[in-house]
Amino acid sequence: MNNKTEKIEIIRHSLSHIMALVIKELYPKTKFGIGPAIKDGFYYDFDLEQSITLDDLPKIEKRMKEIIKKDIKFEKELISKKEAQEIFKGQPYKLEIIKKIEEDKITIFKSGDFIDVCKGPHVESTKEIPYNSFKLNKTAGAYWLGDEKNPMLTRIYGIAFDTKKELEEYIKTKEEAEKRDHRILGKKLELFMFDDEVGAGLPLWMPKGALLRHFVMDFAFNTYLKRGYEPVSTPHIASLKLWEHSGHLDFYKDNLYDSFGIEGEKYMLKPMNCPLHVQIYKNKRRSYRELPIRWTEMGTVYRYEKSGVLHGLTRVRGFTQDDAHIICTPEQLHQELLDALNLTFYILNTFGFKDFQINLSVRDPKNKDKFIGEDKNWEKAEKELKSVLAEIGYDDFVYDVGGAVFYGPKIDVKVNDSLGRPWQLSTIQFDFNLPSRFDMTYQGKDGEKHTPFMIHRALLGSLERFIGVLIEHYAGAFPVWLSPTQIWVMPIGESHREYAKEIGEKFFQNDLRMKIKDENETVSKKIREGEIQKIPYLVVVGDKEKENKTIRIRKRGEGDIGEMKVEEFLKLIKKEIDEKK
Repeated sequence: MNNKTEKIEIIRHSLSHIMALVIKELYPKTKFGIGPAIKDGFYYDFDLEQSITLDDLPKIEKRMKEIIKKDIKFEKELISKKEAQEIFKGQPYKLEIIKKIEEDKITIFKSGDFIDVCKGPHVESTKEIPYNSFKLNKTAGAYWLGDEKNPMLTRIYGIAFDTKKELEEYIKTKEEAEKRDHRILGKKLELFMFDDEVGAGLPLWMPKGALLRHFVMDFAFNTYLKRGYEPVSTPHIASLKLWEHSGHLDFYKDNLYDSFGIEGEKYMLKPMNCPLHVQIYKNKRRSYRELPIRWTEMGTVYRYEKSGVLHGLTRVRGFTQDDAHIICTPEQLHQELLDALNLTFYILNTFGFKDFQINLSVRDPKNKDKFIGEDKNWEKAEKELKSVLAEIGYDDFVYDVGGAVFYGPKIDVKVNDSLGRPWQLSTIQFDFNLPSRFDMTYQGKDGEKHTPFMIHRALLGSLERFIGVLIEHYAGAFPVWLSPTQIWVMPIGESHREYAKEIGEKFFQNDLRMKIKDENETVSKKIREGEIQKIPYLVVVGDKEKENKTIRIRKRGEGDIGEMKVEEFLKLIKKEIDEKK
């Protein structure tokens, strides 16, 4: 951590205490929780007798700025547990924290009339805090210590930066992000919806959204088939015995749904596709001549997520993965990894993502007990992962020691969207668990049985999450090849409707997704609606166009691009679709 980062974190933490001081002043009966610094700002949790809304934040913020200008000191003291319990006897949440502290001495900080159990660090005085580069921006409910069995507290968030300019830039970016929120755009563009009666975290795809999902899925799936993958398909449920055998019942029990009985046998919604692919592999004896095997499935899985973390399409309870498993010999490992990574970047590039962050997660050599598999396999796998990253020019990856999953090392690819925000999408993972648990073997050149390497690979990741990110990346204005509706044909008046239908039929015959907008409304209103719906091309036909056998084109983002023959426009739009611009 550099000095600038340390400095702003200290300022943010100090601001949380100043906010708590103001809350104590304005709401004397408040019970105080915790108030840490977080990315971009800070928060504090309060147990209040009355509710606080966004309308109250300017008043709290104004008082914070007045206090900052008073040059209040942050005084650190070391006291006994008994003294601490006496000081905080009316503060149950602080007493709970004190009880959990193993040391005999407790560190507290005083700032004005507010005292907190805190190790710091803090600024020496409020004069070190730039009073014009922070802002209180939202409130939320938060369970005490994140446990839903505990009381719900009021959390007040603030953002804080070194300078006013950084604060303003952050606010501007957040405002743009809100415009791109896929939950809002999904409703506005009629792509997807959620329904309480259906259940939380279970998206319903509306016609336009289902088309978008279809285009994304088809492009990825067909690309995989062209790259040597074979399709497999597995059911949505499987016997509980399978999940016990695979280890998912033990390792992932917090993310699994309860089992249910069918004719005396227990079944469960599948959380992953891999054990079912393994069973297909084990259907017969395998030879090294068959390897590598690359199997892919657009497999829908179900995982339990707490309601508090559900977030539109990016965090759901039922989702579809562009899942694939590569089963290969040790000698084939390097090339398979290289091909998988190159395929990852090709897929992401095609969808418009050009900027990436790479994480290489390996096991902690000092804590091998948390990971399974032989040392020689871990060493080979980690070496190969580093080697392929270097080979394709990604030497600046984040090296995450201890971040591997228990069954093997992995590469995670984050994409930066058009606002520079990182999103975790693609993953390539080794698995030393399933091949050994299921006794997966192949007959080698030497006639002996060998255990293959197994690679899990999901390039879009969750289809739902990917589309949520895609919506925000493009702000709903998808490239023509992905747009559920590519063209609106708009007759100016009643006498132009037949010509509009004639034009629409030509588009339809050329496999273009179009809609004739012949409602009894003005063209200007239809154009405005088309812009709101982010339709790529708006085609207007009137007397002149009907007489000249032409069409007038409005292109999204550019406006009127002129009059042209239908054949000329067909060439233009087909080129754009073929090139996936």
